[in-house]
Amino acid sequence: MSINLKLIKTSPLRRNNNWIEQINSFKTNQLYRKYLFLILTILGTLSSTAQSTSATVSLFDGTTLKGWEVVNKENNKYWSVVDSIITGGDGISNIPVNTYLRTSDSYEDFEFRALFRLTGDHDTGLINSGIQYRSIIEGDKIIGYQADIGKGYWGDIYDEHRRAKLIGGDLSTLQHLLKEDGWNSYIIRCIGNKHELYINGVKTTEYIEKDPEIPSKGVIGIQLHSGGNAKIEFKHITITRL
Repeated sequence: MSINLKLIKTSPLRRNNNWIEQINSFKTNQLYRKYLFLILTILGTLSSTAQSTSATVSLFDGTTLKGWEVVNKENNKYWSVVDSIITGGDGISNIPVNTYLRTSDSYEDFEFRALFRLTGDHDTGLINSGIQYRSIIEGDKIIGYQADIGKGYWGDIYDEHRRAKLIGGDLSTLQHLLKEDGWNSYIIRCIGNKHELYINGVKTTEYIEKDPEIPSKGVIGIQLHSGGNAKIEFKHITITRL
């Protein structure tokens, strides 16, 4: 017996089921679109928040010392802006006391970058500088970590006015790239209790702070060490909160 399939009509029940399936499919698609829109909105918000918290900002406007303060006001005369460069000392006059310029804001987890140049006559005394970070202010004194700069101290981490030298820098590679009287770059990266120092892109130091009592948040500062006719210069100073 042969059956002509063209003569078979779709039953009402079958037609109703088709409509129900189409409606359910439409509802499912609508629900999917709503969930997709919600997810994309959340991801966009998170991305925007991440970008805003990790934005790199300049710490120097190139003209003034806005956003910076001299720790001991009696030493204001040692700090200035010369040719769009933050300058401490002049390389001619003797520096009788350690002096510091520090940021008004405090930072915890961050990546600091800058170009610097330390010059001076070593026959006149110690020619040395450093970058304070996670440091606190007590009166006319700055207390905290220092990324050291200068002959015999390159890449060291020194704990200023607290525990003295914490760790020495590894110069095995840096010695081939360092320009002792020229411009060099410094990167300081702090995340949690981990500290990393880079000079001219070379990692000199990694330090893990094991004392939970040591503050993990503080100001950034520039030191000009006493002893010789020194001059320290900084430019292109930026920081990224991590």
